Amino acid sequence: MNLQSLRKSLEPALRRVFHFYWRFARGMTLGVRAVVLDGENRVFLVKHGYISGWHLPGGGVEAGETFRDALQRELAEEGRIELTGEPDLHGLFLNSHVSRRDHVAVYLVRHFRQDRLPEPNREIVACGFFEMAALPAETTRGTRLRISEVIEGREPIATWR
Repeated sequence: MNLQSLRKSLEPALRRVFHFYWRFARGMTLGVRAVVLDGENRVFLVKHGYISGWHLPGGGVEAGETFRDALQRELAEEGRIELTGEPDLHGLFLNSHVSRRDHVAVYLVRHFRQDRLPEPNREIVACGFFEMAALPAETTRGTRLRISEVIEGREPIATWR
C-alpha cells in the first residue's frame, strides 16, 4: 500500500477522532478561507497532505485572534501571501461536512504580494494559481461553489456544501 492510499484509508477515521475532540474541546469552531485572485483572475488553491482535494487557503481562528489576523497568518503559512490591502468579506458559511458546529468566513483577496510559491511541506504538498476553466479535477465542490459565487457575482448560499 502506498502512502497516498494509506492516507485516503485513514482520513475518515481521523476526521471522526478530530471531530470528537473538537466537539468537547471547543464547542464551535471558526475558520477562514480566501478566494485569492491574481491580476489575471486566476485563483490560488492548495492541496493539503492530510486531506484529499484542492482547497482555498485558510484554517482555524485561534482563541483571541481576529478573523483578519487568522486570514493573514494562514495566507502567509500556506502560500507566502502577504496582504497589501483589506480583504472583502464574501460570506459566512456553515460547513456541516466537518461538523454542525463548524463555521467559515470566506474573504476575497485581490491586493497581495507573493515573492514566490512556497516549497511543498507536510501540510501543503502543492499549491498554485489556476484559471477558472482549468481548476484541478480534485477541486472540492465547496471550493468550486465559493469561486463561482465570487467570479459570477452570485449571492452566497449559507452552507459550504
